[in-house]
Amino acid sequence: MIASDPDTRAVARAMMGEAETIARRLGVNFRVDVERRINGAGAVGAHKTSMLQDLERDRPMEIDPLVTAVQEMGRLLDVPTPTLDTVLALVRQRAAMAGQGGHLATPPLTAAGLAGSHARH
Repeated sequence: MIASDPDTRAVARAMMGEAETIARRLGVNFRVDVERRINGAGAVGAHKTSMLQDLERDRPMEIDPLVTAVQEMGRLLDVPTPTLDTVLALVRQRAAMAGQGGHLATPPLTAAGLAGSHARH
């Protein structure tokens, strides 16, 4: 559904572009561009994201490792993440509505931790 709907596809493209910009700042280059990745996801056919499956099964959604961590890296690298910020706010609100508190307790990234992680790769 995300890949086939023009509006949600645009949101996914923007989020992935923000994440890709962050990755490039860290020296990570992707062999497959964003459009091709979205097309690949669409080609799989009807499926549910892991976060949606978690929500439907009343399990904690993996908000922090999948979205918050990318947002925090963006902040540390001074990369704007307006789409990620918006989606994160909406996902946290949905999690809170499901009684999940909005996000999992994970320690925030620090510049030193990010630099250490980058040095290992």
